[in-house]
Amino acid sequence: MSEANPLSEHLNFTRSEWAALRDATPLTLTEDELRDLAGRVEPITLAGVRDIYLPLSRLLNLRVEAQLRLQNITSDFFGRNASSRPFLIGVAGSVSAGKSTTARILQAMLATWPEHPRVDLITTDGFLQPNAELEERGLLGRKGFPESYRQGALVEFLRQVVNGAPQVSAPIYSHVTYDITDEVQLVEQPDILIVEGLNVLQTGSPSNTPFVSDYFDFTIYVDADTEDLESWYVERFQQLRSTAFREQSAYFSQFAHLPVDAAEAVARTIWRSINLVNLQENILPTRARADLVLKKAADHEIQSVQLRLT
Repeated sequence: MSEANPLSEHLNFTRSEWAALRDATPLTLTEDELRDLAGRVEPITLAGVRDIYLPLSRLLNLRVEAQLRLQNITSDFFGRNASSRPFLIGVAGSVSAGKSTTARILQAMLATWPEHPRVDLITTDGFLQPNAELEERGLLGRKGFPESYRQGALVEFLRQVVNGAPQVSAPIYSHVTYDITDEVQLVEQPDILIVEGLNVLQTGSPSNTPFVSDYFDFTIYVDADTEDLESWYVERFQQLRSTAFREQSAYFSQFAHLPVDAAEAVARTIWRSINLVNLQENILPTRARADLVLKKAADHEIQSVQLRLT
C-alpha cells in the first residue's frame, strides 16, 4: 500500500499502484495518434499511457464532475442560474521535462469523456515579452524567468476565461523564431482548459495577487532528476540542429552546422547558465505546490506518482 510521506503533503504511488486506479477506463489512443502527440526526443508508449494517463484522466473526470455539482449547488443556493465555468488544469515543470507532451496527451484523453468534449490547450510561452522588449530591458538572457513574462496579461486572460467570456485570445509563441508571433489562439468557452508552462505554479509578492496559480482547479508538476533534464535538453538541441534550426527564420540558425561536439558544448552552456538556474531558483521550489507530481526516470518513463492529500 502507498504511504503518506511525513515530509510531504502528498501520497506516494508506485507505477503499478497508480496503474491499478484506472479501473475499467478504456484506452482509445492508437500508436499513430500517440506518435503525433509525443515530443521530439520523448518516447511515449501505449503502456505508459495505460498505466499513468488513464488513471489520471479518470481522476480528473471525477474532479470536473464534482466541480460542476458544486457550481449547481451554489446556483441553487442563490436562486439563480449561472453558466458553468471551465475546469482549469496547470502543467508545470522544467525546460525539457516533457510538459508539452504531458499536456497534449491529457488534452486528447480528456476530450474522449462525453461529459467534457471540448478541451483546449495553451502555453504560457505566448505571454513572454517580445524579444525587442526583453533586449531593451537587458532580459533576453533571462527568458523564461518570472520577470520575462507579461504576468498581468496572463492573469487577465485566465480571469476572462474563468468568468465565461465568449472568446478570449492568447498570443502564440514560435520556437523557431524564438519570439512572439502575430497570430493568436482563440479560446471559446471550453469545458476544460489546460495551461502548460514554466511559471504556472509560481507566486511572488503578495501585492501582485492574484497569481496565475490561483485560477487552477488542478495542477501537475512533471519532475525528473537534474542530470536527466540536462541530457534531454542536449539531445533535443542536437535534433533541432538538423531540423528547425535549419529554417531561414530560425533564431538559432547559427548553430545548425556546428559539429556535434561543439553543438553539445553550446547546449550544455545554455542549460547550465540559464535553464538550470531558472529551475533551481524559480521552478523546482514550486513542485510542492502541485496537486500531482509525475516523476520520470532517465528513459522518460514515469516511475512514480505523488498526489496531494488535501
